[in-house]
Amino acid sequence: MPLDHRRLCGPEESQPPALWAAAEDEEDAEGAGKAPRDPCALRPLFARAGLLSQAQGSAYVELGSGTKVLCAAWGPRDAAEPGPGRLICEFRRAPFAGRGARGRPGAAAEREAEREAAAALREALEPAVRLGRYPRARLAVSALLLQDGGSALAAAVSAAALALADAGVEMYDLAVGCALCRPPAPAASWMLQPAEPEERRAAARLTLALLPALNQVSAVLGGGRGGPPEDWAQALRLGLDGCHRQYPVLRQSLLRAAQRRDAAAAATAAAAATSA
Repeated sequence: MPLDHRRLCGPEESQPPALWAAAEDEEDAEGAGKAPRDPCALRPLFARAGLLSQAQGSAYVELGSGTKVLCAAWGPRDAAEPGPGRLICEFRRAPFAGRGARGRPGAAAEREAEREAAAALREALEPAVRLGRYPRARLAVSALLLQDGGSALAAAVSAAALALADAGVEMYDLAVGCALCRPPAPAASWMLQPAEPEERRAAARLTLALLPALNQVSAVLGGGRGGPPEDWAQALRLGLDGCHRQYPVLRQSLLRAAQRRDAAAAATAAAAATSA
């Protein structure tokens, strides 16, 4: 019997979707049964700038919880409307970024969440950029969430600031993002950089952006039942400390990107001189 090459053959063995849903529930139960981690501990952070050749600036940030964000930035472009410079931010989730699939009935809510994240990204980045240096110009930054393991918006803030700096945009300082959450337990304390299961179960969330060299907070976003004002103040202090501890890693990644760019330019110049 001839084969139908227009059709992809399915797997020889398959499992019902309910099996995978049960496995995810078991993972959540195991995570809930583990001993609580140190609330002041930061997850491992990896940052690299200057990845994309199609953009003037780019950066990639990955957290130990599995969150992965890729950002691209473009320098000043002419704007039709007069006035000071504008910063345009875009935030998108990859179809495979989190649980479930896009295109389901809640896709409209997901698009609204992306617009809210883009607005929050702009709010966090605008105080860090010297927009007065770019009259009648637009600066653009696009953040793509490749995997959502928790603290996604905070990672996007750090990655977007790195991408803008890598693009040569004049900035007052790098904006560093840090996320916190408070578990639903009555006596629970705030914890830094929550994972995705911790965020889903949290009674309150908080994301802040800091310009560490200026010691200036550029954005504070949060909500939920966080307790009395003293608890929120404690969360802010913990988040500020987390931003300061991440700052050297981001600065070092930007320095390494500049060194790679200088080495590439020197090698190109040497090759041109040799061929001449």
